[in-house]
Amino acid sequence: MAITLSVESDNDLEQRLLMPGTYNWEEFEALEALLAESPGLRITYLDGLIELMTLGEPHELIKKSLAILLETYFMAIEMEFIPVGSSTRRGKAKGTSFEPDESYYLGTKKDNPDLAIGVILTSGSLKKLEKYRRFQIPEVWLWEKEQLQVYCLRADGYELMARSQLLPDLDLDLLVRCIQMPSRLEAMKTFMAAVKSEVQSE
Repeated sequence: MAITLSVESDNDLEQRLLMPGTYNWEEFEALEALLAESPGLRITYLDGLIELMTLGEPHELIKKSLAILLETYFMAIEMEFIPVGSSTRRGKAKGTSFEPDESYYLGTKKDNPDLAIGVILTSGSLKKLEKYRRFQIPEVWLWEKEQLQVYCLRADGYELMARSQLLPDLDLDLLVRCIQMPSRLEAMKTFMAAVKSEVQSE
């Protein structure tokens, strides 16, 4: 059995569907098994609620552009990193299962990534930060409404910050401008010129 969401074209924005009702972990796993036959769907579980989502080209363009620039920055400043992409974070005891769009260990591998990134182009996301909190991910970046929001984990939850605590020297305004450029080549040239200038001045 395949489950699909109706979309107007392959290039649509992400499409979200919040399943009616609540589900226990075993019911979620059964639905997840059915979705294995439906490529292109992402499933999120949180406290009995299930959300299905398709990923359109605009979503993937932003995700990939951000990853390319960020990984270029890691190499430019010679920071060791382990990219683990959208690896699923799941735990029955934690009551959640989800996939960040990108995620990274900085330095060495730990129980969970240091940095997770999510791209949100439409409304309806399930408690967008709670699922990250349950895995104690120190920093979460959310791209939403053409802005990059940086959240750092504190004792009482995530706090919106003006700069990254993990990468305090990274110019986030520059990063956003480069992601919004229509040319990937021009974006990379602009970004690398600024990063090289920063590294040489240190």
